[in-house]
Amino acid sequence: MARQKLDLTDERQSPYKVILLLAWPLFVEQILSTLVTLADQAMVGSLGVKATAAVSISNSFIFLLNGVVIAMGVGLTAYVARSVGAKDYEAAKAYIRHAFLLLLFIGLPMTLIVTALHRMIPMWMGAEPEIMDDAAAYVLITSLFRIFTMAMMVLGSVFRGRGDTKTPLRINVLANILNVVGNYLLIYPNHTIQLGSLSIPMIGAGMGVRGAALSTGFSWLIGGGLLAIMLFKKKDPTQISIRDSFKPDFALIKRVVKLSIPAMLERLCMSGAGIFVTKTIATLGTIAVAANSVYLNAESISYMPAFAFATAATTLVGQALGAGKPDLAKKYTWSTIKIGCGLMVLAGVGLYVFDVPLVRIITQDPDAVTLAAECLRITAFVQPIQAAAWIFAGALRGAGDTKWPFYITAVCNWGIRTLGAILCISVFHMGLPAAVLCTCLDNTGRCLLTYLRFRSGRWQHAIQDKKAQAA
Repeated sequence: MARQKLDLTDERQSPYKVILLLAWPLFVEQILSTLVTLADQAMVGSLGVKATAAVSISNSFIFLLNGVVIAMGVGLTAYVARSVGAKDYEAAKAYIRHAFLLLLFIGLPMTLIVTALHRMIPMWMGAEPEIMDDAAAYVLITSLFRIFTMAMMVLGSVFRGRGDTKTPLRINVLANILNVVGNYLLIYPNHTIQLGSLSIPMIGAGMGVRGAALSTGFSWLIGGGLLAIMLFKKKDPTQISIRDSFKPDFALIKRVVKLSIPAMLERLCMSGAGIFVTKTIATLGTIAVAANSVYLNAESISYMPAFAFATAATTLVGQALGAGKPDLAKKYTWSTIKIGCGLMVLAGVGLYVFDVPLVRIITQDPDAVTLAAECLRITAFVQPIQAAAWIFAGALRGAGDTKWPFYITAVCNWGIRTLGAILCISVFHMGLPAAVLCTCLDNTGRCLLTYLRFRSGRWQHAIQDKKAQAA
């Protein structure tokens, strides 16, 4: 049986070395995913601002459903990490097998719901008639593959819980390459590339928005399918077998769901707030919707280190507590905060200095560029604060303390971001930049409250036993 290359619970190791070794694949994965997202947006954006709005109008609703799946991943990550930290590999295998069952019981019905509501969703989100057909087609085509992107979320969380961040990276690299190539071939019609005096004919399906949807869906199929296969094929103490029993253990499912429900409610809360904010922004017109999508995608470049270190904190805290080492969990968290916030200061400077070039990668519409760049400059200042909030929350989730991140998100997301955006746009008529400022204040509030919760130390006892109660 193959052993782990890195023992995350060995206190003799430098915490900074362990954090970086665990986080760098996550960081690279996020770089690639973000670059692919930007390439997607740029390719779709070349079709015009209406195409950009058609692809982005339903995002908040889809994120709402994805939040349920991501929450399942949170519960599984915490229990897998806890079990691995305690060297209880049989328990970890049981949780991994149940990841597939949860996808079947929860993910598949959600996929069918989105498919059935493909035209209603953009309508609910306030899509204007000029983009309705493309928006509905995009939701329909991607929904046919949605179970596979859910598999990427859930199974990727399982890999990270057991301390393997490289396998999801490799698979995501392949999926992202397929997505970009597929976009190029499916979005544009037959055309010619001019390289100096050389003319190269290129084939293309000319499917526009529908081509982007089909390419995205196919990349999900490959990514989700390969992650599933690797859980059966890759040598690891937690490797599962097709010959194992996949009979549902409802006590185990109850434990995962109990831990996941607060994370699920947190995601639903955030996505629900996003829906209200998006609908409010939609009242400002198609340009504002497109600019909001463009600035969010450009800002997502800065999410890369924040996401990587928050995810690393979840795994490290879970395994340290599983090994009965709460002081190591604290050391990992504070070390992660130092590295993450330092990098995010640099990211904020980059967003401010390169605001216009970043948004022009995605769209050339002058009105959308001006508005999106202004929003990007505002959000640049909150990047290190946002990273700290994410890392503290990641540490709490790794400990199994999923309730407090939910409480904090509910208060800040709705009381600051959503209410503030509605007041700024609908009452005071201040426009999109004011709504972005409310989001910055939301992140600041979450940072302060998650810090206070972490400082209390009560998160250490969210899961009582080292074996994660697994049979």
